[in-house]
Parts: sequence; C-alpha cells; structure tokens
Amino acid sequence: MADTDDPQQIHAVLDLALRVGEMMLSNGAGAADVTAAMGAVTRHFGLRSALVDVTFTTLTISYQERWEDPPQSRVRHVTYRTIDYGDLTLVDKLVRDLVSDRVDLDEARARILHIASTGHGRPRWSITLAYGFTGAGVAALLGGTWVVWIIAFVASALVEVLQRWMERMRLPLFYQQIAGGLLATLIAVAAGASHLPVSSSIVVTASIIMLLAGLGFIGAVQDALTGFPLTATARILEVLIATAGIIVGVSGGLSIASWLGIDLMVQPGASDLARLAGVVLGGAVCAAAFACSAYAPWRSLVPIAAVAAVAAGLTYLLADLGRLWAVGVAAVVVGLVSFGAAAWARVPPLVVVVSAIVPILPGLSIYRGLALMAEGDAYNGIVGLVTAAAVALALASGVLFGEYVAQPLRREARKVEQRLAGPRLVGPLRPTRVRRRNKAS
Repeated sequence: MADTDDPQQIHAVLDLALRVGEMMLSNGAGAADVTAAMGAVTRHFGLRSALVDVTFTTLTISYQERWEDPPQSRVRHVTYRTIDYGDLTLVDKLVRDLVSDRVDLDEARARILHIASTGHGRPRWSITLAYGFTGAGVAALLGGTWVVWIIAFVASALVEVLQRWMERMRLPLFYQQIAGGLLATLIAVAAGASHLPVSSSIVVTASIIMLLAGLGFIGAVQDALTGFPLTATARILEVLIATAGIIVGVSGGLSIASWLGIDLMVQPGASDLARLAGVVLGGAVCAAAFACSAYAPWRSLVPIAAVAAVAAGLTYLLADLGRLWAVGVAAVVVGLVSFGAAAWARVPPLVVVVSAIVPILPGLSIYRGLALMAEGDAYNGIVGLVTAAAVALALASGVLFGEYVAQPLRREARKVEQRLAGPRLVGPLRPTRVRRRNKAS
C-alpha cells in the first residue's frame, strides 16, 4: 500500500493521474471522462480532495491535505497527436486494473510510460489503405458507381499521404486542410476532363470526408452538454478553422478548372442517398475503415461495422421524419448497442460510438454553410451552420441518452454516475475503493 503521507508518493500519484489524462485527452476522450478517470486514480490512493481541471490543451491537478498545508499542483500540456484507439484501450484497461487492485502504483507508472513511448501498432501503409476504403465507403453511401468508388479510394489515399508529409514538415492543420481540399478537387477535375461517367460532387465529397470536422463538432457538443464550455468553445473554433481550410482548397481547385476551361460544378454533398443496400454497405465500410485508420483493435472492426450499418440504415429509413429526428433516433440506437458491443470487443464504448457515427456526421453541413457564406450568401450559409449544429446536438445527445439507458443501474454504478456529468465512454464503471491514509503515530 502506498504511503500517501510521503510527498514523493503524492507526487507519483499526481504524475500518474496526469499521464493517464494526457493519453486519454490526446486520443479523443471527452473532458468529462478524462476528469473522472483522473479522479478515480487519485481517490484510489486516498487523495480524496484532489482537484482536476481539464481544458483544450492543458491538464491541471492539485492536492491539499489540510487547509494550513501548502497545496501541491501539477500542470501538463497536452500535445495532440494522431488518434490511437489502441493506446486508448490500453489506458482504459490500466485504469480498470488499477482501481481493481490488480496492479500497484509502480507497475501502473511503468505501464503508462510504456504505452506513451511505444509507437503505433499498425504499419503506415495500412492506414493509407484505410483512408482509401473510407472514401470508397462514402461513395457507396452516396450512391456512386463502381468507377466513383475507385476514384474516391485513390483520392482519399493520396490526400492522406499528402497530409502526412505536410505534418512531418510541421505545417499547421489549416494549410494541411487547404492542400487536401485542393488535391481532392483536382482529382475530380481530372475525372471530369476525362469524360468518365462520374459525379464530381460525389468524388470531392468522398475524398474529403476524412478532412471534414464533424467529429470535432460532436466532441464540442458533448463537452458543452457535460459542463465543459471552455473546452467546447475551443473545439468549435478548431472545427471552423479546419473547415475553412477545406473551402479554400476546393475553391482553388475550381479556379484552376475554370482557368483550364473545364466546366466543373461541385455542390457539397450533392447526391441522393442510394438504395438501402448501398447505404448499409457504405456505412459499414466507412465506419470500419475509419476505426482501422484510428488504430482500433482488429477485434472491434466487425462490431463497429455492424453498429454503423444499423445506424446508416435507420437514418435512411427514417428520412421522412426529417434529418434531425432520423439521426437522433439512430444515435440513440448507437448508444444503446455500443455498450454491449464494446464489452464484447473489449474496447471502451467511445471507440465503437465515434466510429459508428462517422457515416452520419454533419461535416458536410458545416462545409456547405461556410461555403455559402464565402460566396456571399450569408442567410443560407447561417442556415447551413445552424443545421449542422442541430445535427451535431442530435447525435451527441442521442448517443449520451443511449449510454445512460444502456449502462447498468446497479447501486455501485449509480454512485459513480453521481460524480460524473455524463455516462462513461472511457474508464471504470465501478466506484474506486479508496485506500485509507496511513495516520502518523
């Protein structure tokens, strides 16, 4: 048992909590889950009054035993990296093992350092292929032909290679988005100039789907719903900047097409959804490929594809109810079934939830709204952004409600939920067994 009267032991516990929070936040966990997981670590070692503060790029934790004692505070800056759901799964298991007394403090610190220092567990070429299959899945979802699938596959893979090279050059995300949007549009221009039977709008939409900021918007809404408005505001600003970069890139590609004398009309997301079979297949492929690109464990890809297929199919079948109700109902179903699917695949529910809603994200609505505003149509642009915000709210609130219903209502789980602003998508459900502090004799 750790002697938390020892300042060095207190430092070790706080450091472990910070490292756990850093790995979770940098790999896509919400601020509420990060706060709860860090609190679970500190409470487990008897630091009941530790205070945790999570912002967009900074984690702060402080502890003061008695009011007359000087507080101990630690701050850690979070550097956002490529999301790795494999690392997130390992950290989630570490926290569960820790609060269940299967590992001690020293072993937990060694494991978190190993997770943080180990590279991705999947070859880089497989990620490029996953990006390609994501674009092909979107093309199928939007009703494209097999020619469009192939073009979307190649374009999405090339966009990923280009952005990876720019990331190594340490260029900001805004410029990476410009380059990605420009390359996707130029590929559509080339396809249009070759007189292939393809829809330029579907090619561009499928090629830039991984650039669209729908996931960031969902994260922002989730943080706002769970009581973290500062982090939510920062995420929304990042969403707008990233999407503006895409608009600049696509506009540049269209200008080049006009200069070359090629008439290319691109309407963001312009395409009716295909028949039900195409929607289900496209949603399943898109979600599974996205999960693969995010380094999700292989065992989770099949349940993710199944959940995404159900969500995409429901959105298509309920389209007559309106976009908001359709995605809201689909999101509730995702929240309900993801808890069991995640338990079967031995991954945090967040991995299943995020991947499964990729096919129904509002990224295209965000893009359409900003594009219209850039063209001077402020009214319709604002309507588009409001629509995107409403869809994001329906998705986030639907998923959270589904998780609320799906999680066990046992007494122990209720004790944990009383400490949280929302249901747990990462971390232990059982309350931590607080270690008793060693009293000085």
